[in-house]
Amino acid sequence: MDLLRIILAILLPPLGVFLQVGFGMHFWLNILLTILGYIPGIIHAIWVIVKVK
Repeated sequence: MDLLRIILAILLPPLGVFLQVGFGMHFWLNILLTILGYIPGIIHAIWVIVKVK
């Protein structure tokens, strides 16, 4: 399941974060990072998927 979330995080970072943590602080932070730059959004999304359980 994490592999699917990581693939989704690469394509659409906020979706991968949403599937992991829902509408929490990480989700809104990821939206902001993705707006500011796509790569920071991807990095944050993968970090959340790997670290936050």
